[in-house]
Amino acid sequence: MMIYSISTVITMAFSIYSFMLIIYILMSWVPAAQGSAFGRLLAKLCEPYLGFFRKFIPPIGMIDFSPIIAILLLTFIERGIKIVVFNLYNMLT
Repeated sequence: MMIYSISTVITMAFSIYSFMLIIYILMSWVPAAQGSAFGRLLAKLCEPYLGFFRKFIPPIGMIDFSPIIAILLLTFIERGIKIVVFNLYNMLT
C-alpha cells in the first residue's frame, strides 16, 4: 500500500507544477498579472524550467511552442520516475 501513496505524491507534485506552468503561460497574455506578487512567484518557479526549452526551441512567428514541449516532457519525466520507484519497490519486496 505504501507504493500507492508514493505514486500519489509523485502524481500530485507533477500535476501541481504542470498547473503552475499553465497558469504562468496564461498570465503572459495579461502583462499586469505578471507584475503582481503571484506572477513574480510563478516566474521564479517556472522560468528556470521554461527557459531551458526556450534556448533550444525558438518561437515561430508570434507563437512560442517551448511550453508545450516542456509540459510534455514533464509528463514523461513523471512516468519515468514512477517506473523507477515501482521497480525499486519490486526489487526490495
